[in-house]
Amino acid sequence: MASTPDTPTPAAARDSHLWSVGPGGRPQLRTGAAPKTIRVLGAALDGGIIPGTYVTDGAPVYLEEVSGAADPTSGDDDVALPLTASPLKPPLLAGLLAEHTDLVRTRINDKGETYTEEWSPGAQLLAAVLARRSWPGLPVLRRVISTPVLREDGTLLQTPGYDPATGFYLTANTHLEPIPDRPGAEEVAAAREFLLERFLADFPWRTRADRANYLALLVTPLIRPFTRALSPFGMIDASMPGSGKTILAGCVGLLVGQRVLTWTDSEEELRKSITTVLADQVGVVVFDNLTEGEEVKSAVLARLVTERTWSDRRLGTNVASTFPNDRLWLATGNNLRTGGDMASRSVWVRLDPNCPRPEARTGFTIPNLDTWILDPVNRATVLRHVLTLVLDWTANGAALAGSVPQMRQFTRWAQYLGGFLQHHGVPDFLGNAEAGRGLDEDHADWYAFLSTWHRRYADEPLTAQQLRADAEPEYGAPDPWKGTFPTTASGKPLNPKSLGKRLAGQRDRWRGDVVLRIDIDSHTKLKLYKVERGTEFS
Repeated sequence: MASTPDTPTPAAARDSHLWSVGPGGRPQLRTGAAPKTIRVLGAALDGGIIPGTYVTDGAPVYLEEVSGAADPTSGDDDVALPLTASPLKPPLLAGLLAEHTDLVRTRINDKGETYTEEWSPGAQLLAAVLARRSWPGLPVLRRVISTPVLREDGTLLQTPGYDPATGFYLTANTHLEPIPDRPGAEEVAAAREFLLERFLADFPWRTRADRANYLALLVTPLIRPFTRALSPFGMIDASMPGSGKTILAGCVGLLVGQRVLTWTDSEEELRKSITTVLADQVGVVVFDNLTEGEEVKSAVLARLVTERTWSDRRLGTNVASTFPNDRLWLATGNNLRTGGDMASRSVWVRLDPNCPRPEARTGFTIPNLDTWILDPVNRATVLRHVLTLVLDWTANGAALAGSVPQMRQFTRWAQYLGGFLQHHGVPDFLGNAEAGRGLDEDHADWYAFLSTWHRRYADEPLTAQQLRADAEPEYGAPDPWKGTFPTTASGKPLNPKSLGKRLAGQRDRWRGDVVLRIDIDSHTKLKLYKVERGTEFS
């Protein structure tokens, strides 16, 4: 079996009256009939008889190394952590009991003589042992992490192994030297110089805000336990292929572990993918290389990034599971857009090389960064400098940003990350928010439609039937709506019923400086729609 992290056997197991030391020096568990076996094994397991056993969400798990996991060969590979917390099912429990204990029972032979034999309980007995949800003797495992993180009290979890304060298990990183709690001025200056003048120097940021936003996303997984903040969806976008967007996403995922998913327009398939990936111990989930011009518009995704937990039925089962939403979610692509509620839930990082062949550029500060970052020694270098800046910020009070755009559920995130960036002199955090809003396809479409409506009718109330009739120009006449009227997938104007449903979803929602109002005619009981123009405040 794969090796397990070295954890001490708790006193509850060492002092148990249910076992003694066997001939081979291993614990010898004395069992018997089914009831006694269930009691003995339940007490021994809860007492930590099997090293590397923890409890997660009421179920025992076994922390073990993953054999045969290949190193990533590119920034868009899945990056698994070196340890995994495997649910303790009957087959695994049987193997672990055989590996770590001598499980014996007393038998009587044909002559009436008693003797002791080693045995392995069947699946039904082991399932009964594991059926309980209370395991007070086992340490709680909340996450397996591969990089140090900032604890809630502002200290850095950087000693490999289990951390009782957080419930995290930090895997070993032989290339990362311990980082002082209060880095010196020279160390901080060197970290800033490396990250800003070398590591990120050659990316064709469209604005300074794009670089600041990327640094915020890079730091987010490392300080999430401290901030306890929801993080927005990260859109890493480029005007041309070969600009470096996949490298940027990979630099985050290679540090904290990542899963790379294929984007789908199916809400059902997206929901299944989210549920599956949340069961993995990775820090970043990347929807990589979306179709050029893709519109990221999903009610499922919009719900995900604004909720602290995600509940759904596991694939192939009728059992509902709940997962903490503690991942960073990213998407990469060229000329991406947002739609629906994703516009207000996204942070943009945009690249624009402004040349016909970005992949042919030369003279980089770090040549071949896409392969350079694959070396674990180089990743440790990046991580050390990032953590140095984090600890310098916390050592100086971890001040919040004085002023950041209101981001609803993400304002807390913006305050913390804005404070971190301000402390280190990185300007224009979230300064491209208005430009990102211009990439909101829904907002643009509705603004064009409502503005045209207001120009044609001012604030005159109309029924859906009247609106629909006006969308049909006379033969040979130009379209009075200039292509802004809502249409079906085939390009035909919506019928009155469909139009009314679409309008109902926009009631009192400001689109720029126009807003749709809906009233009921007191005589006909029909809905009346009108557009008002005012001062934008949404």
